Amino acid sequence: MIHTEKKDNVAFIKESVNYLENLGFENIKADAEGFEPPKSYIKQNGEVKITPDITATRRTKKYYFEIGLKSDKPRLLKSKWRFLDVLSRMNDHKFRIITTRGHYKFTNDVLNDLNLHKTLIKL
Repeated sequence: MIHTEKKDNVAFIKESVNYLENLGFENIKADAEGFEPPKSYIKQNGEVKITPDITATRRTKKYYFEIGLKSDKPRLLKSKWRFLDVLSRMNDHKFRIITTRGHYKFTNDVLNDLNLHKTLIKL
Protein backbone atom coordinates (compact mmCIF):
# COMPACT_ATOMS: atom_id res chain seq x y z
CA MET A 1 0.00 0.00 0.00
CA ILE A 2 1.14 3.53 -0.56
CA HIS A 3 2.39 5.73 2.30
CA THR A 4 -0.74 7.90 2.63
CA GLU A 5 -2.95 4.84 3.22
CA LYS A 6 -0.76 3.20 5.88
CA LYS A 7 -2.15 5.31 8.72
CA ASP A 8 -5.68 4.05 8.01
CA ASN A 9 -4.67 0.38 7.84
CA VAL A 10 -2.33 -0.09 10.81
CA ALA A 11 -4.58 -2.84 12.22
CA PHE A 12 -4.21 -4.91 9.04
CA ILE A 13 -0.42 -4.51 9.12
CA LYS A 14 -0.36 -5.73 12.74
CA GLU A 15 -2.57 -8.69 11.81
CA SER A 16 -0.20 -9.53 8.95
CA VAL A 17 2.83 -9.34 11.26
CA ASN A 18 1.14 -11.72 13.73
CA TYR A 19 0.37 -14.12 10.88
CA LEU A 20 4.01 -14.05 9.71
CA GLU A 21 5.29 -14.62 13.26
CA ASN A 22 3.07 -17.71 13.49
CA LEU A 23 4.59 -19.00 10.24
CA GLY A 24 8.08 -18.79 11.73
CA PHE A 25 9.41 -15.58 10.19
CA GLU A 26 12.06 -13.71 12.18
CA ASN A 27 13.53 -10.21 12.23
CA ILE A 28 10.18 -8.73 11.15
CA LYS A 29 10.20 -5.04 10.33
CA ALA A 30 7.01 -3.19 9.45
CA ASP A 31 6.28 0.31 8.24
CA ALA A 32 3.85 1.02 11.08
CA GLU A 33 3.93 2.61 14.49
CA GLY A 34 5.35 0.32 17.14
CA PHE A 35 7.65 -1.61 14.79
CA GLU A 36 11.17 -1.09 13.56
CA PRO A 37 10.91 0.42 10.05
CA PRO A 38 12.33 -1.48 7.06
CA LYS A 39 14.97 0.01 4.79
CA SER A 40 13.67 2.69 2.43
CA TYR A 41 14.81 3.24 -1.13
CA ILE A 42 14.97 6.78 -2.51
CA LYS A 43 14.93 7.68 -6.20
CA GLN A 44 18.04 9.57 -7.35
CA ASN A 45 16.22 12.87 -7.76
CA GLY A 46 15.00 12.47 -4.17
CA GLU A 47 11.28 13.01 -4.70
CA VAL A 48 10.09 9.39 -4.48
CA LYS A 49 10.69 7.20 -1.42
CA ILE A 50 9.75 3.51 -1.49
CA THR A 51 9.42 1.54 1.74
CA PRO A 52 8.16 -2.06 1.78
CA ASP A 53 5.20 -2.63 4.09
CA ILE A 54 6.85 -5.59 5.85
CA THR A 55 10.24 -7.29 5.60
CA ALA A 56 11.20 -10.53 7.34
CA THR A 57 13.69 -13.38 7.18
CA ARG A 58 13.18 -17.12 7.27
CA ARG A 59 15.92 -19.71 6.83
CA THR A 60 18.42 -17.03 5.77
CA LYS A 61 16.10 -15.79 2.95
CA LYS A 62 14.83 -12.23 3.01
CA TYR A 63 11.18 -11.62 2.15
CA TYR A 64 9.44 -8.42 1.11
CA PHE A 65 5.71 -8.34 1.87
CA GLU A 66 3.27 -5.83 0.44
CA ILE A 67 -0.29 -5.30 1.60
CA GLY A 68 -2.73 -5.50 -1.32
CA LEU A 69 -5.63 -3.18 -0.54
CA LYS A 70 -7.75 -1.03 -2.83
CA SER A 71 -6.03 2.26 -3.60
CA ASP A 72 -6.99 5.62 -5.06
CA LYS A 73 -3.58 5.76 -6.76
CA PRO A 74 -3.07 2.39 -8.49
CA ARG A 75 -0.34 3.77 -10.75
CA LEU A 76 1.89 4.62 -7.78
CA LEU A 77 1.12 1.21 -6.25
CA LYS A 78 2.06 -0.54 -9.51
CA SER A 79 5.40 1.25 -9.72
CA LYS A 80 6.16 0.34 -6.09
CA TRP A 81 5.33 -3.34 -6.66
CA ARG A 82 7.33 -3.43 -9.89
CA PHE A 83 10.36 -1.94 -8.12
CA LEU A 84 10.12 -4.40 -5.22
CA ASP A 85 9.73 -7.34 -7.61
CA VAL A 86 12.83 -6.32 -9.58
CA LEU A 87 14.78 -5.67 -6.38
CA SER A 88 13.85 -9.07 -4.94
CA ARG A 89 14.80 -10.94 -8.12
CA MET A 90 18.05 -9.00 -8.41
CA ASN A 91 19.16 -9.86 -4.86
CA ASP A 92 17.72 -13.39 -4.79
CA HIS A 93 15.06 -12.46 -2.23
CA LYS A 94 11.33 -13.27 -2.21
CA PHE A 95 8.40 -10.90 -2.84
CA ARG A 96 4.89 -11.74 -1.61
CA ILE A 97 1.52 -9.96 -1.56
CA ILE A 98 -0.81 -10.19 1.45
CA THR A 99 -4.47 -9.33 0.90
CA THR A 100 -7.84 -9.78 2.53
CA ARG A 101 -11.43 -10.40 1.58
CA GLY A 102 -12.90 -7.61 -0.52
CA HIS A 103 -9.56 -6.71 -2.10
CA TYR A 104 -8.77 -9.89 -4.11
CA LYS A 105 -10.05 -8.60 -7.44
CA PHE A 106 -8.24 -5.26 -7.18
CA THR A 107 -4.99 -6.98 -6.21
CA ASN A 108 -5.28 -9.54 -9.02
CA ASP A 109 -6.03 -6.78 -11.55
CA VAL A 110 -2.91 -4.86 -10.50
CA LEU A 111 -0.78 -8.01 -10.72
CA ASN A 112 -2.22 -8.84 -14.17
CA ASP A 113 -1.46 -5.31 -15.39
CA LEU A 114 2.15 -5.79 -14.28
CA ASN A 115 2.39 -9.34 -15.68
CA LEU A 116 3.40 -10.61 -12.24
CA HIS A 117 2.34 -14.14 -11.43
CA LYS A 118 2.15 -14.19 -7.65
CA THR A 119 0.18 -16.45 -5.33
CA LEU A 120 -1.63 -14.19 -2.89
CA ILE A 121 -1.47 -14.73 0.86
CA LYS A 122 -5.11 -14.41 1.88
CA LEU A 123 -5.94 -13.44 5.46
